[in-house]
Amino acid sequence: MQNTDRIFVDGAWRAPADGRPCDVIDPATEEIAATILLAGEQDVDDAVTAARRAFPGFAAFTPAERADLLEAIVAEYDARADALVDAMITEMGAPEDFARNVQLKMARERFERAAKILRSYDFEQMVGTSLVVREPIGVCAFITPWNWPLNQAASKIAYSLAAGCTSVWKPSEVSPLSAIVLMEAMAAAGLPKGVVNLLQGDGPTVGAAMSRHPGVDMVSFTGSTRGGIAVAHAAADTVKRVHQELGGKSANIILPDADFETAVAAGTKRAFRNTGQSCQAPTRMLVPRARMDEAAGIACRAAQSMRVGDPRAPGTELGPLVSAQHWAKVQGLIRTGIDEGATLACGGPGLPDGVNRGYFVRPTVFADVTNDMTIAREEIFGPVLSIIGYSDEAEAIEIANDSVYGLAAYVSTSDLARGRRLASALRAGRVYLNYAAARGDVPFGGYKQSGNGREQGVHGLEDFTELKAILGYAPA
Repeated sequence: MQNTDRIFVDGAWRAPADGRPCDVIDPATEEIAATILLAGEQDVDDAVTAARRAFPGFAAFTPAERADLLEAIVAEYDARADALVDAMITEMGAPEDFARNVQLKMARERFERAAKILRSYDFEQMVGTSLVVREPIGVCAFITPWNWPLNQAASKIAYSLAAGCTSVWKPSEVSPLSAIVLMEAMAAAGLPKGVVNLLQGDGPTVGAAMSRHPGVDMVSFTGSTRGGIAVAHAAADTVKRVHQELGGKSANIILPDADFETAVAAGTKRAFRNTGQSCQAPTRMLVPRARMDEAAGIACRAAQSMRVGDPRAPGTELGPLVSAQHWAKVQGLIRTGIDEGATLACGGPGLPDGVNRGYFVRPTVFADVTNDMTIAREEIFGPVLSIIGYSDEAEAIEIANDSVYGLAAYVSTSDLARGRRLASALRAGRVYLNYAAARGDVPFGGYKQSGNGREQGVHGLEDFTELKAILGYAPA
């Protein structure tokens, strides 16, 4: 792969001023797949300067011109589909089928939909004799995670371009390869100089410098709640807008009238999607207390049916976790679940049978979990499901809302009216009724410590704008 030793600033690939090497580890083999060079504070300043210089000209683009650019990016993205898939398999161990048919397609949709919205969105509205205008907020700093490396970047970049913003982007140093290919696609599409700048770097150096930089008007961060707090502190002195999509511990309420076998099995597989490394994974499954053993049996059958192994092998559903550090964290939480008295229904610590290398985890289901246990409170970010019992609907809602997080929630029921009623009582940014498919035309974001602001769709576009009122615009 080209450009692993470079950053992209002001329309050109160049070596970073700092240039500290950082190995990218293939989590399926534990071998070095590539080495990138990390940027430093001088590179951040250069990139912000370039973005500020580019902002007036790009903000003056018409919505139609910005839509044309986004559509050109989609074409270049499609031309690099194989390279993007290969990069995600290599850097994060995403199974090939999942990388191609979910990760790749979801990120593409962000650019495509942003272009479509621009074709009809009205940035101006008359209110009486006043004109209310939405204008691009300015220079944005994007810090994106390793678990959905293309989708989370595209959710920010596509809609910031639609709004007319310029940006500086730092992908995770754990999964930087797909970012290089995406940046190459955007450059080939005719992106004007300085409009998007890519910096490889770590959080404490580059992420912190971007967050506190006075030339940045907005910082958008996706990652852990701990990381989001650090970003907010760094940004506070310059009173810039802070947009965060953080952790989750989503409840999945399975009501007694649901098709129990189907709902439990589907909920287990939904929780283990992306090897459990998804912030809105439904990892707290709430079932009627009297049906705990039945639920555990169904969940274990579903978990054990999922093929764990080489992400490049056909049929693999669960790849490795992203890193040795993350594997150790997940193993520690599995042991904590056992120590705190949850019933280990299947799975458990250690590597899956027949696996002797790679950061693979045994798909694990805990039953008889109480909501005060660590595995019910902390985001595990691996294929680990906690099943919690409830006595009635009111207690289910109480347990679901008893969390510092509020990114998503799930309800399974045969009574849609009942599901809608529960959805209104759940403190979460998204509620999925009967495992409805995720959509990119509705807002995504959370309540409480799951963050603030929204991404995707019209609401995602508007989060990259400032509102201006021009009074007396029309004669009285």
